[in-house]
Amino acid sequence: MMIDVTSADGHVLDCWLAEAAGDRRGGIVILQEIFGVTDQLKGVAARFAAEGYDVAIPALFDRQQKGAVIPFSEAPKGRDLMLATDLNAVMSDIDATVAMLAARGGKVAVLGFCWGGGLALRAAQVSDVACAVPFYGTRLDAYQIAPLVAPVQGHWGAEDSHVPPAMLDAARAYWPDMEVYTYDGAGHAFANDARPADHVAAAADLAFGRASEFIGRHI
Repeated sequence: MMIDVTSADGHVLDCWLAEAAGDRRGGIVILQEIFGVTDQLKGVAARFAAEGYDVAIPALFDRQQKGAVIPFSEAPKGRDLMLATDLNAVMSDIDATVAMLAARGGKVAVLGFCWGGGLALRAAQVSDVACAVPFYGTRLDAYQIAPLVAPVQGHWGAEDSHVPPAMLDAARAYWPDMEVYTYDGAGHAFANDARPADHVAAAADLAFGRASEFIGRHI
C-alpha cells in the first residue's frame, strides 16, 4: 500500500509499504534505482515482507516529479531526475522513512539498488540504521568522504560496466570493513528479474540469500 512520509523539512513523499507476514522482525528500507518505485522493487519488498520485515520504498524522485516511474527502456530520463536531486534532501527523506519504520518497533536496515546502492552506503555513514546492503551500488567514489558506522555487505557483478574493477577496488581499500561479494558472469542489474537481458538468476538468488542472512544477523 502507498502511504505518506513527512521529511524533516515538511516535504511529504509517497512511500510503498509492505507489511510483515507473521511475527515482525524489524524493518527494511529499499532504496530505488533511477526508475522510481517500480513493480519490480515492490516484488523485492514482498520477498522480505514474507520473511517478517515491514518493508518501505520511499519515492526519492517526489521532490522532482511526483509519482515518477520510468520505464527500464528510458534510463536517460531516470538519470536526469537523479542528477536533479540534492543529496542532503534525499538523505532526509531516507531518514524519515527509517524513523517511520523504527516507530513501528525494532531495528531498521537499508537495502539499495544501483543509485540506491550508493545511497545505502551513505546511510551507513550518517543514518541510524542497523546495517546496509548495496546491490551494484554506483557512484562509489562520491561517498568516499567518511567511514562506515554501520555494517555493510555489498554485491556487484564482475562484469558491471557501471562499476569497473578499479572503482570497486578503491571502495574496498577505503572501507576495509565492508563485506564485498562479486559474481562472475553477472553485470549491472543482475538481480532485477524484470530486465531479462541483465538478470542472472543464480547470482541473484545467492546474493539475496546472503543479504537475508546478513540483515537477519544485524536486526
